[in-house]
Amino acid sequence: MQTADVLDAIGGLVAQLKVYAAKLPPIVHLSAVPTGVKPKFEAIEEYEEIVSRFRNQSSGTAYKGLNDLFVESLEAFEVGRLLGSVQPLLTVLDHLERMQRDKEIEIGRIDEKRTGEYRAVLNKILPGNKPELDGAGRGM
Repeated sequence: MQTADVLDAIGGLVAQLKVYAAKLPPIVHLSAVPTGVKPKFEAIEEYEEIVSRFRNQSSGTAYKGLNDLFVESLEAFEVGRLLGSVQPLLTVLDHLERMQRDKEIEIGRIDEKRTGEYRAVLNKILPGNKPELDGAGRGM
């Protein structure tokens, strides 16, 4: 398993999260969390398939330690917890950067770019990252 394979898995999961996030209302009050807004069954199946494939391919590699984070993201996705799905994937990206820094793995320039793109998409899903709201709430 290569770093590109890990990033392929993350890319598939990020795509699913992006589609799901687009279907949620932009503002959800904590007193009215929409428990009925869950990903489609097909999306959950695809997410699960990506995680399962990653777990099978990563056994015996330097990436095996990332399995729990992928499973944590899957479990949150299955019940519709978007933020709970995003955080573990951001942690995976952090781990990949640390592994590169510690010379455990090599990340090429193209894969570095992909890592940055996936991090940007995941960060946009998180609350408080809406550029159209910059300047809002600062008074008159």
